[in-house]
Amino acid sequence: MEWKTHFQPARAVVWYLRRLDEARTVARTMAKFKTELNLSRANDEMRTPEVTLDFTPNALASVLYKQGDTVVLACCTKEARLPGWFPRDATKGWVHAEYSLLPGSTDSRFRRERRGAKGRTQEIERLIARSLRAAVDLEALGPIALNVDCDILNADGGTRCASITAANIALRLAVRRLIAQGVCLPVDLRPTPEERKEGWTPPTLDALERENHENTVIPHDLAAVSVGLIDGEVYLDLDYVLDSNADVDMNVIKTSDGKYVEVQGTGEESTFSADELAALLKGADVGFDALFAFQKEALKGAE
Repeated sequence: MEWKTHFQPARAVVWYLRRLDEARTVARTMAKFKTELNLSRANDEMRTPEVTLDFTPNALASVLYKQGDTVVLACCTKEARLPGWFPRDATKGWVHAEYSLLPGSTDSRFRRERRGAKGRTQEIERLIARSLRAAVDLEALGPIALNVDCDILNADGGTRCASITAANIALRLAVRRLIAQGVCLPVDLRPTPEERKEGWTPPTLDALERENHENTVIPHDLAAVSVGLIDGEVYLDLDYVLDSNADVDMNVIKTSDGKYVEVQGTGEESTFSADELAALLKGADVGFDALFAFQKEALKGAE
């Protein structure tokens, strides 16, 4: 008993030192230090986005998305059932998201979050999830639960924004496939519980009907882009160097019909005026034009 009394504080010290080491690793990874700017693109020029569809074969839809040196693997999977807090006779669906920095994605190894997601991770995955849900008509989706996992393979600034754009591409492709499989159907074509018991066969939609239902479930594409103020000038799509030098940085999430989902703007030891806020949002629109056109082209003809 006496040994146990002395052992518990020692174990607490070990636990504290481990948590302190983790905190230092995160702080070192996320720290911002102003460096000399060596720009290879114009202020209003996006890093070139690239996408590979079905990068991994097991997911319902998977997307390897690159924006400069930031690389995201977004995988959309269909869950076996709706979340437990949904009513049993639910007619609407749900979209969830998770986000993770892989250990080799940063210049110093990012420790795996084996004991649960830390605060920053939780905040980002909640942002991704609520952004996706804002762009989806959950009633039109029907009683289906989808999960989008965003794993950062390489981080060079703008990981949350790249994750949202990649997640939207994966989600739309997943919904397109569920419609083709007869799993996601318009309300008037869904079976009753009795019909399911009797061996109901899903109807086959033609190409136009499938497209119309897809655009009902996801009426408008979703994208996110970062902008910042450096010495009074607006910069689009911040990589790590730009982000480290930004006096103000902002993440903007928007749908293709021009509606904002969320705007996260922060002064880094600085403040910004209403005119500067307007300039930042205007600068973001240049990025959105490019991202929405890119998404449309990337999914053209994809099945």
